[in-house]
Amino acid sequence: MKRTQIEPGEIHDFYLNYINLTSEEESLVTLLNSNKSEIVSFFEAIPAEKWMYRYAPEKWSILEVLQHLIDTERIFQYRALSFARNDVNSLPGYDHNAYVPISKAENRSATDLISEFKIVRDSGIALFKSFDEEMLLRRGSMNNSQASPRAIGFIIAGHGLHHRNILTDRYL
Repeated sequence: MKRTQIEPGEIHDFYLNYINLTSEEESLVTLLNSNKSEIVSFFEAIPAEKWMYRYAPEKWSILEVLQHLIDTERIFQYRALSFARNDVNSLPGYDHNAYVPISKAENRSATDLISEFKIVRDSGIALFKSFDEEMLLRRGSMNNSQASPRAIGFIIAGHGLHHRNILTDRYL
């Protein structure tokens, strides 16, 4: 399944900003793999002296941005799993701004966070590989809007690209 197959109403319009950053040509699992390589290469190229940098006092450090990607990916994987399994419970949103300060990402090394990102993404790739077409198309409610597992997969990839772009523009 490619992102161009996502139908209106399959995901809240807010998330289209992330999805539209992804390739139109790649299938979901292929995209998650290539996106993993792209994101990991990007973070591995960041100089050691930049990891604690913030472009303004209230903004996240690069370490915190990477921890945010990891946390968000886990949450979205859970949402995709819930919907693929036809869970009828509405899943709440989460406050990413509340997660970051208490994550203590700045007490961790860049190498450790990059390694964890790879593990989390590999877990997600295995999850999405396990879904058949019917599972990918099921819908559930998250943060008071409808979503499908396949749309969530494209959000995951686009979210990493979104933050890569911000880091490139404002941090590096």
